[in-house]
Amino acid sequence: METVLAFVALTQMQFLLLVCATFAAGIVRGFSGFALSAIIMASAAPFIPPVQLLPICFWMEFCASILMARGGWREADRRVVMGLVIGSAVGTPIGLFLTTSIPVATSQFVVLVLVIVLALILLAKIRIRFLATRPGLYLSGLTAGVVTGLSYMGGMVVAVYVLSQDTDARKIRGSLALFLFVSLATSILYLTYFEVMTQTAMKRAVVFAVPTFLGVFIGQKLFVPRLEPYYRPFCLSLLTALGLAGLVPLSLS
Repeated sequence: METVLAFVALTQMQFLLLVCATFAAGIVRGFSGFALSAIIMASAAPFIPPVQLLPICFWMEFCASILMARGGWREADRRVVMGLVIGSAVGTPIGLFLTTSIPVATSQFVVLVLVIVLALILLAKIRIRFLATRPGLYLSGLTAGVVTGLSYMGGMVVAVYVLSQDTDARKIRGSLALFLFVSLATSILYLTYFEVMTQTAMKRAVVFAVPTFLGVFIGQKLFVPRLEPYYRPFCLSLLTALGLAGLVPLSLS
């Protein structure tokens, strides 16, 4: 155990926390198609600096995407996904720049409140017409990119956009999975440029890939036809819960 802790440069508590967080996040990601990074950030940020969690989130998203890419490509709305990816590619460096310029807690507070409000609006079945337009598509991608640079939770913003569309659960889930897979290419370039992707991050990726793979596998098995009617309310409720969970440590700091 001491050898493993030395390898990943974490305390025993931090290590066990991340094992549990990545496993649970993997299950949710396998079922919903998103929220892996949000769960890791929400559960581990009070104990591990967010800047150290960014590369962990990247590699865990990579692991999840390997298992889910095939289904995402087959079931996703590729036109929507590419529009979101383009917007995200522009927004991510802005978010990374902001992390060094303004208090991250302030930015995260605004983002989490926005996600909660939008999720509650969608739960109430109130249509946001602007999101159905082309400017709404690119603005959603841009916003997701900025949030990714700040906290690697851009998938939550994309989830709000995709869940606002009048489409079936499989296409929503596939679009989320494909967006996160394609956006990894730009994310690693930016994380490397801003010197966030370190050798230690690579070591942690190797270790925490195991609970992540296991969690995603279980989550995929839970996505069965009889549960599809509950997919949209589950995801919107999850977004609201994650947003509220993220606000608690911010309000106490």
